[in-house]
Amino acid sequence: MTGASVNGPVADAGSPIRVLIAEDETHLGTILEQFMTARGFVVRVVRDGRTALDTLRRETFDVALLDVVMPEIDGLEVLRLAREAPLPPEIIVITGNGTIETAMAALKLGAYDCLSKPYRMAEIEALVRRAWEKRMLARDNRYLRTRLARLTPAVPFVTQFAPLRAVLAMVGKFAPSPLPVLVTGEAGTGKGLVATLLHEQGARPGGPFVRVDCAALDPAMQGGELLGVDGDAEPGKADEGRQLGALELAAGGTLYLERLECLGRAAQEALSAALDTGHYTRRHGVQALPLDVRLVASSGREPAALVTAGFDESLVHRLSAMRVTLPALRERLVDVPLLARHFVELARPGVRLADEAVAALEGYAWPGNVRELRLVLERAVLLAEHGVVEASFLGLPSGNPVSGVSLGGAPPGSAPTGGASTGGAPSLGELEKRHIAEVLERTGWHQGRAAELLGISPKTLYRKIREYGFKRPSGRTS
Repeated sequence: MTGASVNGPVADAGSPIRVLIAEDETHLGTILEQFMTARGFVVRVVRDGRTALDTLRRETFDVALLDVVMPEIDGLEVLRLAREAPLPPEIIVITGNGTIETAMAALKLGAYDCLSKPYRMAEIEALVRRAWEKRMLARDNRYLRTRLARLTPAVPFVTQFAPLRAVLAMVGKFAPSPLPVLVTGEAGTGKGLVATLLHEQGARPGGPFVRVDCAALDPAMQGGELLGVDGDAEPGKADEGRQLGALELAAGGTLYLERLECLGRAAQEALSAALDTGHYTRRHGVQALPLDVRLVASSGREPAALVTAGFDESLVHRLSAMRVTLPALRERLVDVPLLARHFVELARPGVRLADEAVAALEGYAWPGNVRELRLVLERAVLLAEHGVVEASFLGLPSGNPVSGVSLGGAPPGSAPTGGASTGGAPSLGELEKRHIAEVLERTGWHQGRAAELLGISPKTLYRKIREYGFKRPSGRTS
């Protein structure tokens, strides 16, 4: 899972799987208990829905097998109430008169699967083990995200630019809604930070936050990465072909799709259908899974440009019901000194910026936006041996006034200043070529850092290097 990012320690795969069986047929319950115990499970059997619910609230189980028809409370009601717990067990519903309506009701309530009688014991065992694997993954993800949150403090949106402050206020209003959000803006403007704010200020901040870079996905595998893949294992054998997709990993939380414009047509249509119906099916699968995620997407293109480029129009409309557009750094130069001092303090507390350095920062176009500013200052503080960042430490190219030129391209309808080729001015392609050359030189031809600073993928940078005929200077090996 390329873009993927539970409470308690990371799950111990060697611990026995604890299973609750709620079955009112005494003979069948005993057979199940004996079979599961012989397979190494820790089993508890109850005979009615009320006892099942009380037991689930008192004790911890990994998986529960619930018969639908039981005295006191039926299995679907037990499922509904049990799923309200902070970390409930995975629940498999068993029905003697299985119908599509019963199965759909169980899945909508959060069941892992629905099984009809009669069933094979090997089938039960395989389902329980897969359900346990899903629960362990959820626990581990929650725990690791909690640890990461403690180690990595939240990065604030530093700004005194009134229009951007208004945008952030709108983000706060959008956050509690379950509707999708589309965040647009040039590379390096903070689209990922907005997605994080939408999650943290949303209705389910404790749920998973799964980040998927569409540009990093293999075009042929995008559908499986998003929807998941069902394997073809025989009942009773490990399902090695099953792959959890991003929609399933993000269930109960937020799925953030960055660089949406790189999503292929088939994946676009599958995502649009999932948003339309509220459920989806893994590739090669038949089980309908509920869509239980808050979807946030970001793109360097405006919605109209996405549609013009052939993007699925219905998906664009669904995603852009709530829009957030971030300004380029050159449009809020008032923030440059504020951001610069913030990044210097983060990188090396106590270091200060010389007045000439601040002036140089304010006079630069910042094609890579805030990301480029941060990387420039992180490098500069390494050279500040006496606690002062001088202008010469910044490594900014001369003769690059604020012009609005961006490697990622400005939004449609706002052509960058200096981007036209009339009147002897350099073309946009020539400006891009110069900028890439300057960044490569500044990073010592370290293509990974250069790509990050430019806000493009290493693959795109490699293509640009070949396209413009750049040659690595002798002695450079990075």
